[in-house]
Amino acid sequence: MILKKLAKSEPREPAQITAIVPAFNEASSIADTIRSLQAQTRAFAEIIIVDDFSTDGTGDIARALGVTVVRPPANTGSKAGAQTFALPFVKTEYCIAIDADTSLAPDAVERIIAPLIADAGVAASCGMVVPRYVRTIWERGRYIEYLFAFTFFKPIQDMLGKPLISSGCFSAYRTDVLRKVGGWSTRTLAEDMDLTWTLYSAGWKVRFVEEALCYPIEPHNYHFLAKQLKRWSHGFVQNIRQHWREMARQPYLGQILTVCLWDSLVASFVFLFVIPLLALFVHPLFLAAYLIDMPAVMVPVLVKSYQRGEVGRALLSLPCFVVIRLVNSVFMLRAFWNEFLMGRALLTYEKGH
Repeated sequence: MILKKLAKSEPREPAQITAIVPAFNEASSIADTIRSLQAQTRAFAEIIIVDDFSTDGTGDIARALGVTVVRPPANTGSKAGAQTFALPFVKTEYCIAIDADTSLAPDAVERIIAPLIADAGVAASCGMVVPRYVRTIWERGRYIEYLFAFTFFKPIQDMLGKPLISSGCFSAYRTDVLRKVGGWSTRTLAEDMDLTWTLYSAGWKVRFVEEALCYPIEPHNYHFLAKQLKRWSHGFVQNIRQHWREMARQPYLGQILTVCLWDSLVASFVFLFVIPLLALFVHPLFLAAYLIDMPAVMVPVLVKSYQRGEVGRALLSLPCFVVIRLVNSVFMLRAFWNEFLMGRALLTYEKGH
């Protein structure tokens, strides 16, 4: 009896974590990603690079840095397929999934894993996303988009216990839960959203950790942006078709999703068609409607940019946000039109940086 009590009082071994990094032709960025993983304040038990049949030496670069490299017999066709291929190799209680073009703040893993260790009901957690480079109009627009979403919408969603999505570029998971749900599904083009909503349907919690910072490389030109937005918009619509019944029954999540649908459909239609027609046939001052909500966007953006010492960057980038928001609207309406009205589902995963 005494021995049993002593055994129970012994401190538990620190939780072990594995990193999964899907990589297809990421020779230009994979080394930075690996080095940022190796420099974490919370060390990994193993870093697994899924060399998804790359042709540019991605796997060789990763091996030279001393990490585990696994290679499927053929290209899996998507990030979801590559990540799920790695799941049988994970031997630890927790794992993180991180894109091969993303680097982390030194304490990011320590912070993002904390909610899972503290609460057995949490199956996933995600961090704050900030573009690594902010130079072109598209990178600047995405910079404002992320600062606004991750300092305004995401904390509110987390307060309600329902972050809409555990971001695919950097999230932490319970390995056994991932296995139970089959890993990352390829049935939609937004595997991170699909997994998040699947976890909610199974009764699990998801958390957002603002202090866990990651820095992905965002599209620097329209060519790559178009690929990314096409995948994101079609993936969003596909997930609504797949999960809407379960989501409607989830406390708060149905309301959050309703707001997102309003923004995706009604606001996009107004921005692209109603405002230009009113400006053309009634009065040009209706064009000011494009800026009517800019103060609401600016407040959280400028607060966060001040904390980061980037107020000048934020002010210069705000006009780019208007541009990228209009482009987002085009892709979202096109996705709804094709997926729901025309029955043309997008099935091919195209990589977009």
